[in-house]
Amino acid sequence: MRWTLPNVITVSRVPMMFAVVGLMIADFNPAATLAFWLFIVAALSDWLDGLIARKSGQVSQFGRFMDAVIDKVMVLGLMVALLQGGYFGELTLIALMAWLCILTREFAISGLRMIAAVKGLVVEADKSGKVKTFTQLNAIGWLMGARMLSDDFGDLFPGDDMMIIRVVHIVGLCFYFLSALLTVTSGWNYLRRHAHVFAD
Repeated sequence: MRWTLPNVITVSRVPMMFAVVGLMIADFNPAATLAFWLFIVAALSDWLDGLIARKSGQVSQFGRFMDAVIDKVMVLGLMVALLQGGYFGELTLIALMAWLCILTREFAISGLRMIAAVKGLVVEADKSGKVKTFTQLNAIGWLMGARMLSDDFGDLFPGDDMMIIRVVHIVGLCFYFLSALLTVTSGWNYLRRHAHVFAD
Protein backbone atom coordinates (compact mmCIF):
# COMPACT_ATOMS: atom_id res chain seq x y z
CA MET A 1 0.00 0.00 0.00
CA ARG A 2 1.36 3.43 -0.99
CA TRP A 3 0.34 6.68 0.62
CA THR A 4 -0.57 8.38 -2.62
CA LEU A 5 -2.57 11.61 -2.60
CA PRO A 6 -5.86 9.84 -3.46
CA ASN A 7 -5.33 7.38 -0.59
CA VAL A 8 -4.54 10.20 1.84
CA ILE A 9 -7.73 12.03 0.80
CA THR A 10 -9.73 8.82 1.22
CA VAL A 11 -8.45 8.09 4.72
CA SER A 12 -8.83 11.76 5.75
CA ARG A 13 -12.61 11.29 5.62
CA VAL A 14 -12.41 9.25 8.84
CA PRO A 15 -11.19 12.11 11.10
CA MET A 16 -13.50 14.48 9.22
CA MET A 17 -16.44 12.21 10.07
CA PHE A 18 -15.54 12.27 13.76
CA ALA A 19 -15.25 16.05 13.65
CA VAL A 20 -18.62 16.41 11.88
CA VAL A 21 -20.36 14.15 14.41
CA GLY A 22 -18.82 16.08 17.29
CA LEU A 23 -20.00 19.38 15.83
CA MET A 24 -23.49 17.97 15.21
CA ILE A 25 -23.80 17.14 18.90
CA ALA A 26 -22.05 20.29 20.17
CA ASP A 27 -24.15 23.08 21.63
CA PHE A 28 -22.54 26.31 20.52
CA ASN A 29 -22.93 28.78 17.68
CA PRO A 30 -21.93 28.16 14.86
CA ALA A 31 -21.41 24.40 15.44
CA ALA A 32 -24.19 23.45 13.00
CA THR A 33 -22.66 25.62 10.27
CA LEU A 34 -19.19 24.17 10.80
CA ALA A 35 -20.63 20.64 10.76
CA PHE A 36 -22.50 21.31 7.51
CA TRP A 37 -19.55 22.73 5.60
CA LEU A 38 -17.11 20.13 6.89
CA PHE A 39 -19.57 17.46 5.72
CA ILE A 40 -19.64 19.11 2.27
CA VAL A 41 -15.83 18.94 2.17
CA ALA A 42 -15.93 15.25 3.16
CA ALA A 43 -18.58 14.46 0.54
CA LEU A 44 -16.64 16.27 -2.19
CA SER A 45 -13.44 14.46 -1.20
CA ASP A 46 -15.23 11.21 -2.08
CA TRP A 47 -15.46 12.47 -5.67
CA LEU A 48 -12.02 14.11 -5.65
CA ASP A 49 -9.95 11.09 -4.59
CA GLY A 50 -11.35 8.95 -7.41
CA LEU A 51 -10.82 11.72 -9.96
CA ILE A 52 -7.19 12.25 -8.96
CA ALA A 53 -6.52 8.49 -8.86
CA ARG A 54 -7.86 8.01 -12.40
CA LYS A 55 -6.17 11.10 -13.87
CA SER A 56 -2.77 10.29 -12.32
CA GLY A 57 -2.89 6.53 -12.84
CA GLN A 58 -2.79 5.90 -9.08
CA VAL A 59 -5.83 3.62 -8.83
CA SER A 60 -5.03 0.89 -6.29
CA GLN A 61 -6.75 -2.05 -4.63
CA PHE A 62 -6.21 -0.39 -1.25
CA GLY A 63 -7.85 2.80 -2.51
CA ARG A 64 -10.85 0.95 -3.92
CA PHE A 65 -11.30 -1.07 -0.74
CA MET A 66 -10.91 1.83 1.69
CA ASP A 67 -13.07 4.15 -0.41
CA ALA A 68 -15.99 1.71 -0.24
CA VAL A 69 -15.50 0.96 3.46
CA ILE A 70 -15.09 4.58 4.54
CA ASP A 71 -18.12 5.66 2.50
CA LYS A 72 -20.28 3.16 4.38
CA VAL A 73 -18.81 4.06 7.78
CA MET A 74 -19.26 7.77 7.15
CA VAL A 75 -22.85 7.50 5.94
CA LEU A 76 -23.96 5.14 8.71
CA GLY A 77 -22.11 7.13 11.37
CA LEU A 78 -23.63 10.44 10.32
CA MET A 79 -27.09 8.88 10.17
CA VAL A 80 -26.64 7.73 13.77
CA ALA A 81 -25.75 11.32 14.69
CA LEU A 82 -28.87 12.55 12.86
CA LEU A 83 -31.03 10.12 14.84
CA GLN A 84 -29.37 10.95 18.16
CA GLY A 85 -29.54 14.67 17.49
CA GLY A 86 -33.29 14.73 16.88
CA TYR A 87 -33.01 15.74 13.23
CA PHE A 88 -36.13 13.72 12.35
CA GLY A 89 -38.50 15.16 14.93
CA GLU A 90 -41.68 13.11 15.24
CA LEU A 91 -40.47 10.73 12.53
CA THR A 92 -37.49 9.51 14.57
CA LEU A 93 -38.88 6.00 15.10
CA ILE A 94 -39.66 5.52 11.41
CA ALA A 95 -36.24 6.95 10.53
CA LEU A 96 -34.62 4.48 12.93
CA MET A 97 -36.41 1.56 11.25
CA ALA A 98 -35.23 2.85 7.87
CA TRP A 99 -31.67 3.08 9.22
CA LEU A 100 -31.87 -0.54 10.38
CA CYS A 101 -32.90 -1.55 6.85
CA ILE A 102 -29.90 0.36 5.48
CA LEU A 103 -27.58 -1.28 8.02
CA THR A 104 -28.91 -4.76 7.22
CA ARG A 105 -28.37 -4.20 3.50
CA GLU A 106 -24.79 -3.01 3.97
CA PHE A 107 -23.90 -6.05 6.10
CA ALA A 108 -25.57 -8.41 3.63
CA ILE A 109 -23.73 -7.00 0.61
CA SER A 110 -20.42 -6.91 2.51
CA GLY A 111 -20.95 -10.57 3.36
CA LEU A 112 -21.71 -11.32 -0.27
CA ARG A 113 -18.48 -9.64 -1.35
CA MET A 114 -16.45 -11.57 1.25
CA ILE A 115 -17.85 -14.91 0.08
CA ALA A 116 -17.20 -13.92 -3.54
CA ALA A 117 -13.61 -12.92 -2.68
CA VAL A 118 -12.97 -16.32 -1.08
CA LYS A 119 -14.04 -17.90 -4.38
CA GLY A 120 -11.86 -15.54 -6.39
CA LEU A 121 -14.81 -13.53 -7.69
CA VAL A 122 -15.32 -9.76 -7.68
CA VAL A 123 -18.67 -8.08 -7.05
CA GLU A 124 -18.29 -4.64 -8.58
CA ALA A 125 -20.38 -1.64 -7.56
CA ASP A 126 -23.10 -0.86 -10.08
CA LYS A 127 -25.02 2.29 -10.95
CA SER A 128 -27.81 1.56 -8.46
CA GLY A 129 -25.28 1.48 -5.62
CA LYS A 130 -23.79 4.79 -6.72
CA VAL A 131 -27.24 6.40 -6.97
CA LYS A 132 -28.00 5.08 -3.49
CA THR A 133 -24.85 6.67 -2.05
CA PHE A 134 -25.57 9.96 -3.83
CA THR A 135 -29.10 10.02 -2.38
CA GLN A 136 -27.84 9.21 1.12
CA LEU A 137 -25.32 12.06 1.02
CA ASN A 138 -28.04 14.42 -0.20
CA ALA A 139 -30.32 13.37 2.67
CA ILE A 140 -27.60 14.05 5.23
CA GLY A 141 -26.72 17.37 3.63
CA TRP A 142 -30.29 18.71 3.46
CA LEU A 143 -31.08 17.65 7.04
CA MET A 144 -27.87 19.22 8.32
CA GLY A 145 -28.62 22.31 6.25
CA ALA A 146 -32.03 22.67 7.88
CA ARG A 147 -30.45 22.46 11.34
CA MET A 148 -27.80 25.00 10.32
CA LEU A 149 -30.43 27.50 9.14
CA SER A 150 -32.53 26.95 12.26
CA ASP A 151 -29.76 27.09 14.86
CA ASP A 152 -27.28 29.58 13.41
CA PHE A 153 -29.39 31.74 11.10
CA GLY A 154 -32.84 31.58 12.71
CA ASP A 155 -32.92 35.37 13.13
CA LEU A 156 -32.90 35.75 9.35
CA PHE A 157 -36.13 33.76 9.01
CA PRO A 158 -38.80 35.43 11.17
CA GLY A 159 -42.47 34.50 11.01
CA ASP A 160 -43.60 33.07 7.71
CA ASP A 161 -40.01 32.92 6.45
CA MET A 162 -39.51 29.91 8.73
CA MET A 163 -41.30 27.98 5.99
CA ILE A 164 -38.02 27.98 4.08
CA ILE A 165 -36.35 25.99 6.85
CA ARG A 166 -39.28 23.58 6.99
CA VAL A 167 -39.08 23.04 3.22
CA VAL A 168 -35.35 22.31 3.45
CA HIS A 169 -36.08 19.84 6.27
CA ILE A 170 -38.85 18.13 4.29
CA VAL A 171 -36.55 17.78 1.28
CA GLY A 172 -33.99 16.14 3.55
CA LEU A 173 -36.61 13.73 4.91
CA CYS A 174 -37.71 12.82 1.39
CA PHE A 175 -34.12 12.13 0.35
CA TYR A 176 -33.58 10.06 3.50
CA PHE A 177 -36.55 7.75 3.04
CA LEU A 178 -35.87 7.55 -0.71
CA SER A 179 -32.29 6.53 0.08
CA ALA A 180 -33.60 3.79 2.40
CA LEU A 181 -35.83 2.49 -0.40
CA LEU A 182 -32.99 2.62 -2.95
CA THR A 183 -30.66 0.92 -0.47
CA VAL A 184 -33.03 -2.02 -0.04
CA THR A 185 -33.86 -2.35 -3.75
CA SER A 186 -30.22 -2.08 -4.85
CA GLY A 187 -29.27 -4.65 -2.22
CA TRP A 188 -31.93 -7.01 -3.52
CA ASN A 189 -30.61 -6.53 -7.07
CA TYR A 190 -27.07 -7.39 -5.90
CA LEU A 191 -28.26 -10.56 -4.17
CA ARG A 192 -30.42 -11.60 -7.11
CA ARG A 193 -27.69 -11.09 -9.72
CA HIS A 194 -24.96 -12.72 -7.67
CA ALA A 195 -26.94 -15.53 -6.05
CA HIS A 196 -24.54 -18.02 -7.69
CA VAL A 197 -21.90 -16.91 -5.19
CA PHE A 198 -23.75 -18.81 -2.46
CA ALA A 199 -23.73 -22.07 -4.45
CA ASP A 200 -21.36 -24.66 -2.94
